[in-house]
Amino acid sequence: MRDSGTTFVGPLGSTIHSLRADPETVAAVAGLDWNDSFRRVCLDPVRGVITLMAPSSLHEDLTGIFEDIVDLAADAFSTAVRKLRSTRLRGEDDPAGTGMEPDCAFYLGASAVGFVEAIGEGLAARNAFLERNAPELVIEVEITHADRGKIERYGDLGVREFWRLRARGDSPAPLRADFLALGRGAVPRSLEASEVLPGLTPEEVCEAVAGVQRSVGLRDRREVVARIVRRRREASFRVREEGPGYEVRPRKTRPAPPDDSSAAPSADRGTRLAPDSFAGARRAGSRRRNRRARSAYGALRSR
Repeated sequence: MRDSGTTFVGPLGSTIHSLRADPETVAAVAGLDWNDSFRRVCLDPVRGVITLMAPSSLHEDLTGIFEDIVDLAADAFSTAVRKLRSTRLRGEDDPAGTGMEPDCAFYLGASAVGFVEAIGEGLAARNAFLERNAPELVIEVEITHADRGKIERYGDLGVREFWRLRARGDSPAPLRADFLALGRGAVPRSLEASEVLPGLTPEEVCEAVAGVQRSVGLRDRREVVARIVRRRREASFRVREEGPGYEVRPRKTRPAPPDDSSAAPSADRGTRLAPDSFAGARRAGSRRRNRRARSAYGALRSR
């Protein structure tokens, strides 16, 4: 052992034991069934950390709520999802039994489909899939100073996105959350909105957590999340509608060009146009802008 362990209480009331150890010691203690006494166990040989947690009831409640929110939001976005909860995640070269144990984790999209197919092929295929494929999303509802380097470790394992809840069980302050984009060997990058669940923001997820906490059944929880997803879709639609348009100005009168039958008229995608039609759009060189400009110009002429 490098130094003595510490025992402390997390912000949500969970009891946590954290010990520093060399990689060989971490691998040795991995053979013990720690889950008999602790429901959250992290045995990380890379960071040399052993973390044992007895989660509080609030910790477990928030973990279940996040599972519901991600599950329901993915369903509303028509995205395949498979939750892993506290499955221990480890690198291919890490000793057996070691690994990171998040509060909850999710395969999304093609990974979720692939995981379900692997389950159908048997336990060996399922375990092999877990070892080869990190989940897209990992969530921790209670982070402490003992977790230094933990987020980067998830990134090194291949996790794409990490959600961290900021809350205290003894505080009336509203929940806050951070979304971070991860990558192998990369510094975590703060996100204004999720990249794995289209456009969901930390504020919307915290709103969903508060709503689900007050729900009494699956139907109520589903409606809370569906309402937020509908609002997100409507906001995205308004952004597209209110995007920068094209100012259509009355065409200036110009002298008629000389009659030259040998000159070929201008054309755009096979349509014959007058020499000065949509001159600004042609100069832009964008087919998409040409089509929008012609549509707006036609609407103006028809008034």
